[in-house]
Amino acid sequence: MNKNLMSLAIASVFGLSAFAVSAEEAYQGSWYVIPSVSAVHPDGVLGADGVGPGLSLRIGKELDEHWDIQVGGGYAYADPKSGAGKYEQSLLGIDALYFFSRNAFRPYVLAGIGGAYNNIDYSTQKGNNTSWAANVGVGAQYLFTEALGVQAELRHVWSEAKATDLAGFTDRKTAGNTYLSLGGIFKFGTPKAVAAAPVVTSTPEPVAASQVAPVAAAVAPTPEACKPRVETITIASETLFGFDKATLKTEGKPALDEVAAKIKAHTDVQLVLVTGYTDSIGREAYNQKLSEHRANTVKDYLVSQGIDAARLQAVGKGESDPVVDGKGVKGRKNLVSALAPNRRVVIDTTHEQPVGCNK
Repeated sequence: MNKNLMSLAIASVFGLSAFAVSAEEAYQGSWYVIPSVSAVHPDGVLGADGVGPGLSLRIGKELDEHWDIQVGGGYAYADPKSGAGKYEQSLLGIDALYFFSRNAFRPYVLAGIGGAYNNIDYSTQKGNNTSWAANVGVGAQYLFTEALGVQAELRHVWSEAKATDLAGFTDRKTAGNTYLSLGGIFKFGTPKAVAAAPVVTSTPEPVAASQVAPVAAAVAPTPEACKPRVETITIASETLFGFDKATLKTEGKPALDEVAAKIKAHTDVQLVLVTGYTDSIGREAYNQKLSEHRANTVKDYLVSQGIDAARLQAVGKGESDPVVDGKGVKGRKNLVSALAPNRRVVIDTTHEQPVGCNK
């Protein structure tokens, strides 16, 4: 039966990957609650038969890009192998979870400690006690939105149980129960994306006018060095991406389609530099990585629209070169809104055609 539970768990956890979409590194430091239903397969030493139902409730917190902590408890029961009665287990504990990614599909491993209450109430033996508990497990989360998702998990829980038979003999034993659970994730305290109208501007770089110093008629003017013409297009990140994500939104594609059309129309464009920027909320190293992911996402989309990859370069600058500083803004939601101009993608196109030359 444990093998069957393991097979079902693998199917539940990794089967979600077929539906997973890229949602780059969506760590937000959120709190969340997970109510779950479960199936328990008790250890054979407990004299219980088959699989019994259970319920659990956990509260979790994202600590950083890889670690979460969850605190909660659960209850499950099973029938005895023979005779009447019931085996019951109640659990309360704390778990540390290590996530291998913060994408929409998030596999993890866990370990935890806590307490267990085991109650054996059979016609042939009875007993109950409270003991230590320890558990390890594997699982995965899948997020449908920034605030809703599911969690599937397989864990093995060790605790101590005791029971007295009809002859008066008391047996104390360490039992390991296997749990398979499926629950819903409900996040709270998650920053909301700030709606922003598409901002697409084209600003040619100022070009210095050619100046020639007065010279004798016999002396030819000295030509200035030619400078390439650079055009800059700035697009708000909210137009292209969800908050704290690097997956291109469908509604953001028209803005990049317009950029691709401009590049195709100007065959003199030698280099297209895509630069990603973030705001200063969160860890600097994380924001740097997010800006790089966003720049590469834009680059990949332009390539998919027929722009030669050799003409494209993507870089991330993280929190650097802010447009606004957000000083004096109170509250996280207000700060997220105030710093929206800093979350942007800048596209610089360098034209081969020289300007500012005397010929």
